[in-house]
Amino acid sequence: MNKSITGAALLVLLLALVPLAGSRYLIYLVIEIQIFALFALSFNLLLGYGGLISFGHAAWFSIGAYASAILLTTLGWPFLLAFPAAVAVTALAAALVGYFCVKLTEIYFSMLTLAFGQLVWAIAFKWVSVTGGDTGFIGVAVPEFLDSPVRFFYFSLCVVLLCASVLWVIVRSAYGMTLVATRENRNRAEFIGVNVRRVQLVAFTLAGTFAGVAGALFTVFNHSVFVETAWWSTSAEVMIMSILGGVGSFVGPVIGAAVLIFLDRTVTEYTQYWPSVMGVILLAVLFFMPTGIAGFLNRRRGGTRR
Repeated sequence: MNKSITGAALLVLLLALVPLAGSRYLIYLVIEIQIFALFALSFNLLLGYGGLISFGHAAWFSIGAYASAILLTTLGWPFLLAFPAAVAVTALAAALVGYFCVKLTEIYFSMLTLAFGQLVWAIAFKWVSVTGGDTGFIGVAVPEFLDSPVRFFYFSLCVVLLCASVLWVIVRSAYGMTLVATRENRNRAEFIGVNVRRVQLVAFTLAGTFAGVAGALFTVFNHSVFVETAWWSTSAEVMIMSILGGVGSFVGPVIGAAVLIFLDRTVTEYTQYWPSVMGVILLAVLFFMPTGIAGFLNRRRGGTRR
């Protein structure tokens, strides 16, 4: 535990020093990694700890993004009200959808999340007067204190660290252990008196809420939001991040998000066949690192100690 805390502190220190490098590209890259790391952590609460495979997790990212854009620009709310309100809207939407989704199990749960996710995409695509449709919501009103790469870097770092800390407490709490129990054996958990649907609904709502935080950050970061954020491929992308890093580890999705975004930005500079390269990487991970990069590193560390 002490080593984990020390490692986390060193990572935070390194991240805090990134703007001192003087590279605008590096600042933008790390900001994007931070946002998608939080997005992946929220998804891992469902998949890694609850055993729930959601194909529509991008819906909450998109709702948080669009709600933030609409409140800041269309309604003209101040940022300190608009940002938490966008997160609250996402939480309410996730709770409502989750109420219906947790009534189903396994593939039926997954397909229902996909259906709701595509419904959100269709609304964003068709409601042109509000969302901008296929053109996107461009020119989001960003407050002056965040209209700087360095200032936004530290703001997003603080928000992501706070959310990651809350998620860490959640998965280590009695509720987190109960959620894992429902993943391992749903019938046995019900037999000992656990209300599985309620536990899963809370997990679904929490995961959607933190994805909404990531979406709201994404909108302020880009000063815009596009309908592609709600498309099913965004849900697939965050799933790949979790699998790549390791769903059995809390830090796995963070590693997966960092690796995937870094490879995406690097490989696309040399070839247009990025999806093929990603497919090869995923096959390699599944064959040689079935527990993800984090699991592989843990085994190597354990072997070195022995």
